[in-house]
Amino acid sequence: MKRTLGGRMTKTSISLTLNGHTTSVNVSQRTTLADAIRDDARLTGTHIGCEHGVCGACTVIVDGLAVRSCLMLAVQADGSDIVTIEGLSLDGAMSPLQQAFRKHHAVQCGFCTPGILTTMHALLLDEPEASEERIREVLSGNVCRCTGYVQIIAAVQDAQSSYRTEKL
Repeated sequence: MKRTLGGRMTKTSISLTLNGHTTSVNVSQRTTLADAIRDDARLTGTHIGCEHGVCGACTVIVDGLAVRSCLMLAVQADGSDIVTIEGLSLDGAMSPLQQAFRKHHAVQCGFCTPGILTTMHALLLDEPEASEERIREVLSGNVCRCTGYVQIIAAVQDAQSSYRTEKL
């Protein structure tokens, strides 16, 4: 990153593997990963809520870990493998987790859903046998004002079998 004579920041190019596709975007030093995903890569499924890392709406998976994209700078993600809500579908079809959310009516307004789905996907990839207590613990970082979480937990438990048998 270089400063020009006027003190303005110039942009730098970063390369990401975004939902399986190599993508280059030009960002400033202060651009968050959430803004780069939404504004530069034009993937608007990642929602921005509190912008303080509290609500979890902006959660994406970076190199296998669930990350609050509002707290990570885009330049920090240079070279990373990132999965957003758009990357969870399988060949244009809903993933088993998304199907379970639909089946169990685990979505109401939908604002929190992308962050919850990516958070739970990351959990189940790492811990396909996660207990209800563990699911609740990890889910506690995502705020949902509509569902009461009961349907969400049921959906995650329903989807667990597909994570045990397949590499999603």
